[in-house]
Amino acid sequence: MKKIINDPGSFVDEFVEGILLAHPDLVRTPGDDLRVLVRADAPQRGKVGIVTGGGSGHLPLFKGYVGKGLCSGVAIGNVFSSPSSEQILAATRAVDGGAGVLYLYGNYGGDVFNFDLAVDLAELDDIPTRTVLGRDDVASQPKERKHDRRGVAGILFAYKAAGAAAERGDSLEEVAAIAEDIVEHTATMGIGLAPTIMPTTGKPSFELPDGEMEIGIGIHGEPGIRRVPLETADEIAEHLVQALVGDLGLPSGARVAVLVNGLGATPLEELYVLYRKTHQLLTARGIQIAKNYIGEYATSLEMAGASISLLELNDERLALLDAPATSPFFQEH
Repeated sequence: MKKIINDPGSFVDEFVEGILLAHPDLVRTPGDDLRVLVRADAPQRGKVGIVTGGGSGHLPLFKGYVGKGLCSGVAIGNVFSSPSSEQILAATRAVDGGAGVLYLYGNYGGDVFNFDLAVDLAELDDIPTRTVLGRDDVASQPKERKHDRRGVAGILFAYKAAGAAAERGDSLEEVAAIAEDIVEHTATMGIGLAPTIMPTTGKPSFELPDGEMEIGIGIHGEPGIRRVPLETADEIAEHLVQALVGDLGLPSGARVAVLVNGLGATPLEELYVLYRKTHQLLTARGIQIAKNYIGEYATSLEMAGASISLLELNDERLALLDAPATSPFFQEH
């Protein structure tokens, strides 16, 4: 696999440096560590800060959602690896405006371990924190174990809602409660068609025979629920929508936000083909799509495939999604 890189060991620092050079009006690093980015105007005095983080290789997740009306800072790990607790603490200190900091990130073991360490370190600095984990991947655990699910693309909805709440001046407890509410009403499932090639090794992250697809694959190549012969876009949409609607228990008359997300190597045209059938299936069930997002929001380098996320909406959730937001990779006017 050919890649546009220099030394694989410098890959993360170099693309982060590129982001900083391209968007100095939106993001900055508070010190010399390129693995810590914050809003250019951080800290926001009197407002809750939101820190996220995780491994690289998922742009625009996680670092792409640092900006007004979104996250305040991010700690950046190596490809598919957790950031350190020290980097998380550095981001926390840099965004603390005196109202506390929400940790909002995906439910992965290494991230949980290091963010939990950062909670203790922040407490020594008298910075109150709360934690909410993205856990929207319905294929990773059954519904009775939903608190153990992986966090994938649906965390975008939590970033958006929590960021809007922090922007309007909600308290730390209120911002955390809103993030948790969004997580509880979000479900995602994806399919994989071809693997990621790791920049450090040049080898695929998993093997998938020609003519097959994996339903329920994770964003690091974690195994899904089954492998099947490649299906049509309409058949894929039917599998995913049925699983998501069933998991959320969406009745006729429900309102949803829909995210059709590309995993890195899927043409935008194909995502719109997938959205077309998703729209038809939801409409046939009497479910109204009040908001949609179509594009690359949580990738896995050049993995081929896509995911669909649904968020059950009420008036408050929709208002938070509609609030203005700006980052290098996201805009909501």
